[in-house]
Amino acid sequence: MKILLRQGSICPPPGLSYNMVDGRYVKKILVIYYSQSGQLKRILSRMVQGLEENSGVQCDIRAISPVESYPYPWTFYRFFNVFPEAVSLDGCPVRPVDLADNYDLIVLGYTIWFLSPAIPVTGFLQTKQAALLFKGKPVITVIGCRDMWLIGQEKMKTLLADLGARLLDNVALTDQGRSLYTFVTTPRWLLTGKKDSFWFFPKAGVAEEEIKKMDRFGKRLAEALDRDEEQGDGPLLSGLGAVNVNGKLIATERIAHRSFLIWSKLIKTAGSPCSPGRNVVITIYTVFLLTLVLTVVPMNMIIRRLVYPLCKKSIAGAVSYYEQPSGR
Repeated sequence: MKILLRQGSICPPPGLSYNMVDGRYVKKILVIYYSQSGQLKRILSRMVQGLEENSGVQCDIRAISPVESYPYPWTFYRFFNVFPEAVSLDGCPVRPVDLADNYDLIVLGYTIWFLSPAIPVTGFLQTKQAALLFKGKPVITVIGCRDMWLIGQEKMKTLLADLGARLLDNVALTDQGRSLYTFVTTPRWLLTGKKDSFWFFPKAGVAEEEIKKMDRFGKRLAEALDRDEEQGDGPLLSGLGAVNVNGKLIATERIAHRSFLIWSKLIKTAGSPCSPGRNVVITIYTVFLLTLVLTVVPMNMIIRRLVYPLCKKSIAGAVSYYEQPSGR
């Protein structure tokens, strides 16, 4: 019969891994992330509030810090200069993170850069410190992004698998407003720091009410930890609306990623980051991208509506796949 460790126990059951804190055994959780604007930090902080309602849980919250910081707001060329490295998963050097010796669960928060994990997160996952930290550990990923995160999470799965980690759950929060609106609101936010609503455009970023509801994941997770469920294969957060995959965007994201692979190689070949040659190709690419958004994207939206009934079954299968492991 399995013996469960209750909150704040002073005597853990044999054979299970627990950490001693202030004379009692607790589950230790690492929440590690990279956030430029502070939005992802707020998302994770709200999740931690729910977790800390369990006195048998201790959370260490740590930020990933690149050796050379990235600007916020971005300048135009600085933003597009990270494009090739983000797509090809070339991580940047990061500072060592002050960590405890052992964790029972890791919550990894990241944002999406050009359909890929943010470069500092990739950089950290490629360090020796991460190799020791993640090996054999259960992991929950938390994403805050515009609306396309599927390819980025597929890349994240590969990075975690290479470290020997066990992905139990994924939570994805996307920007408020329709996808077409975010083509305007998100670049405005990144390049100016302004996320307020204007004209007929909604505010940029994840809706405040969605951030407030993040504590539900923390509460469920605390209950699961109390029952040692993190030692299984998960998921722990199913049935809470962890992800909501828009089936109509799957094909668009796949096509965009193929285009990114081609253009990222061209930009990389043109020169080192921020070099004149690279900036020339970036200028050409942004003109191409803007033309695409103004012409092909609206046409693609119309075509999607027409073919959706014909591809409904295959799209449903793709949605089911990308919603794993947590589901809706």
